[in-house]
Amino acid sequence: MAILEAQNLIKVYGRGAAAVTALNGVNLSVAPQEFVAIMGPSGSGKSTLLHLLGGLDTPTAGQVLLDGTNLAKLDDKALTILRRQKIGFVFQFFNLIPVLNALENVALPLVLDGAQQNTTERARAELERMDMGDRLTHRPGELSGGQQQRVALARALVSAPAVILADEPTGNLDSRGAEDLLRLLRRAVADWGRTIVMVTHDPRMAAYADRIVFMKDGTIVDDTRLSAGQSATDVAERMERVTGDGSAPQPLAGAARH
Repeated sequence: MAILEAQNLIKVYGRGAAAVTALNGVNLSVAPQEFVAIMGPSGSGKSTLLHLLGGLDTPTAGQVLLDGTNLAKLDDKALTILRRQKIGFVFQFFNLIPVLNALENVALPLVLDGAQQNTTERARAELERMDMGDRLTHRPGELSGGQQQRVALARALVSAPAVILADEPTGNLDSRGAEDLLRLLRRAVADWGRTIVMVTHDPRMAAYADRIVFMKDGTIVDDTRLSAGQSATDVAERMERVTGDGSAPQPLAGAARH
């Protein structure tokens, strides 16, 4: 049974002669405890799809089902509550609150949701899983980019959401920080039972997923399940075949399917 589904999603921006179709009949099903990467060249619709899956935007047609709930049936208040409780977001630019320390940033979703007990303990536990137990009282400006993104991942996980949506989560990290984060994402699925959908243009990142969905011109053109040992080079070659995008960054050390 799918935890997340997109059914015939269409998204059109603008009207008349200025109309641009960003998504054109996209269908996607994500199983619990699956790590799915969405790849494609710029303008393929991958970020638009992620925003619709997370209820950050509304489709022109079609629907999104999250854990059996049709997002289109929810009013703004109910959608906000669902996002807070069932979706964890990890963005390229971290989106941490500068005046809050790491512990306070991670606890924030629990506080906003009205949790009265164990908020500090739960936040601390997530940060310790990120190897950030010695940075609890540090503010974002006192942390490296990799450390900030680990705080952001801990914040996304703290509410035990149904799904984590990650939009180019290593885009602002150096190679070491990127690899550290990708291994944590892999652990979140394999060891902690989470479901992840990640948008990326980078084969090095996608090689950590269980499955890659390739997009072009607003449609899904290929859906590939990775096997053990497949590398970033394998992913780049397939992307070039199915989308015509020949960009192929050099693989990170160890950037193969684990």
